[in-house]
Amino acid sequence: MMRQEPEKTKPPAPVAEEEGSGVGTPLRAREHTETHHPGPKQYVTIAAILGLITAAEVGVYYVESLRDLLVFLLLGMMVVKFALVVLWFMHVRFDNPGYGRIFATGLALAATVYVIVLLTFGVFS
Repeated sequence: MMRQEPEKTKPPAPVAEEEGSGVGTPLRAREHTETHHPGPKQYVTIAAILGLITAAEVGVYYVESLRDLLVFLLLGMMVVKFALVVLWFMHVRFDNPGYGRIFATGLALAATVYVIVLLTFGVFS
């Protein structure tokens, strides 16, 4: 008597952009139909932009006339740097949009906690 092997099933097809946005729907990577991925030149450009933003963050701290706007300026630059790192270096812009939502939720939570802590210490008064 021959032993029957279990029937092999095909993995599920990738989720289209319109699908997969519902609660409980697993996130799957998009099929990479784009042929243009960042090259070394683009990575160096993004790294230079991140360096310039970091230099601006340090410079803003030493400008006395911007002292009242310091927290807001630094938070704004933080968001820009976060977006650049997530979109370019972590390749989220090529993945399922649900991953971007997860990162945006984390950023919003971190910024909210940061502002609550600043309010607790009376930074804005």
